[in-house]
Amino acid sequence: MSTQIRLSGLSKQIAMVLAVGLILLVWQIVAWFLPSYLMPGVATVFMRMWEEIQSPVFRNAVSDSLVRLGIGWGAALILGVGFGLLSGVLYFFREVLKSAIIITQSIPSIAWVPLFLILMGFGDLPIIVVIAQAAFFPAALSVMNATENVQQVHVSAARVMGATRWDMLRRVYLPAVMPELITGAQLAFGNAWRALIAAEMLIGFGKGMGQSLAYAGETADMVGVMMNILAIGILAPMIDQLFLENLKHRVLRYQYV
Repeated sequence: MSTQIRLSGLSKQIAMVLAVGLILLVWQIVAWFLPSYLMPGVATVFMRMWEEIQSPVFRNAVSDSLVRLGIGWGAALILGVGFGLLSGVLYFFREVLKSAIIITQSIPSIAWVPLFLILMGFGDLPIIVVIAQAAFFPAALSVMNATENVQQVHVSAARVMGATRWDMLRRVYLPAVMPELITGAQLAFGNAWRALIAAEMLIGFGKGMGQSLAYAGETADMVGVMMNILAIGILAPMIDQLFLENLKHRVLRYQYV
């Protein structure tokens, strides 16, 4: 069993390396056929990234983005998990919440930016709210769907033993939905990351990775554009694999034995 798990993990790593190599190869081939001011080569962009990493301006942009991401994503998880669990014991609330999510999630997160900007003014708050709004839907839906699949025999047994609604949430529903909760958190992270970059490109006002990308595009700095795209593309999988995937294995370790 352990050998199969190691082979599976090795296969995933090989697949990831091959995917990255293929992307870089296609990028470099395109760069060979286009002028450097339109598509810089891979080596040029990596050299620029190394220089930027040593710059306080770039590090501050990354830090600003990660702080916004953490606040917005964290708030979405708290609200999504809370509402999702409540839907397990309040059935009418479940139907109302599900209908509201179906209606509102059809609207792209970036479409809310002008409204939040008018209501909340300039600053970090409208960006954080956009992030939270984008991440809330997958978090809430994952938990809501999981609560619907909780075995009724467990619910009935808990009720017979005199469990209150709080006991039902804590001892029946929360352990049962944990796998879907972690998966929903990963899906919510993807939504939150995309919403962060898009919102910063529109209303970052000199702060964040999205605004750095937008500024590079406005000044026709193609090396800067590709460098920022590369940094955005590297950071998201790193956070997902180093933090969320490890968290999944720790919380759900009984599934990987």
